[in-house]
Amino acid sequence: MPACLGRRPTGVPTPLAYNRSMLKIDTHAHVLPPDWPDLSRKYGDARFPVIHHTEGRHRIYRDGRFFREIWPNTWDPELRVREYAAHGVDVQVISTVPVMFSYWAKPHHALELHRHLNDHMAEVVRSHPRHYAAIGTVPLQAPRLAIQEMERCIEQLGLSGVQIGSHIGAWNLDAPELFDFFAAAADIGAAILVHPWDMMGTESMPKYWLPWLVGMPAEQSRAACCLIFGGVLERLPELRICLAHGGGSFPYTIGRIEHGFRMRPDLVATDNPRNPREYLPRLYFDSCVHDPRALRYLIDTVGVEQVMLGTDYPFPLGEQQPGRGIAELKLPEAEQARLYHGTALDWLRLPYGRFVAEAA
Repeated sequence: MPACLGRRPTGVPTPLAYNRSMLKIDTHAHVLPPDWPDLSRKYGDARFPVIHHTEGRHRIYRDGRFFREIWPNTWDPELRVREYAAHGVDVQVISTVPVMFSYWAKPHHALELHRHLNDHMAEVVRSHPRHYAAIGTVPLQAPRLAIQEMERCIEQLGLSGVQIGSHIGAWNLDAPELFDFFAAAADIGAAILVHPWDMMGTESMPKYWLPWLVGMPAEQSRAACCLIFGGVLERLPELRICLAHGGGSFPYTIGRIEHGFRMRPDLVATDNPRNPREYLPRLYFDSCVHDPRALRYLIDTVGVEQVMLGTDYPFPLGEQQPGRGIAELKLPEAEQARLYHGTALDWLRLPYGRFVAEAA
């Protein structure tokens, strides 16, 4: 059985003594409703994920094959709050699971699924406003529809932004077709979470979970480089983007990326002449890197102002003890506060007072 919070796997160290007086916001926490429309049957397309509840087990299938088992803490907001309380975490910024993006689908079919997911997240936030914020999902294969649903998420549902994939089918994030979407996000103040999905090289990596271990970090570097070299960040200075999973391999290979920019500008700097390192203060990163030395490097490279707690709850690749990576660094209290909640509040443009009443 895959490890998740509430089921401590073998080898997980004993909990740390957390600073429970400090507000802690997990910016990378996935959620699904207990059920969603069976679009596979409705539209005759087995690529849509479906969920089966049988004999007390909850399994997602896609293309007629088992994809993932999930547990009640994937959808039960009160259970999640109790699990997090054991680690001193107060707030979860919930987002859907990337398999639900369905960027390959007909736009209005995907929109039907996305609206259901967004409505569910909005209800969780309404029911537990001190413990949750949310970022929605949009059918980005149709940018106009995506803009409309993003506007609904922000203006009607009260969500704080949207989550998108590291690429959209054949479009990388510098695709001209996507620029109006990013411009709209900057205009309405929507935070953007970029999450790896549909990992490159999957077909050639059938064993050892390599798409998740190797392809996922590469996807985030792909996304970051396209946003930078494609001039998206340059043209939209108000755009607020977070790269999940600590930015994948991007922060750890910025030296190589910068070197390539300097040595072969004819290949690298074709659409943006600025050094890629200059954009590090423009990007946000979560802390889900699974190694205190890697987290220390990330903070040293991009600054504590750009890093925030993120765990990938409740899945096996997530931080099994939320906040442990930050706690192990034993940083000064002001830096801990920035990592635990300050950066998240900046990224989401949310007031501290929204959550502090119950966090105190």
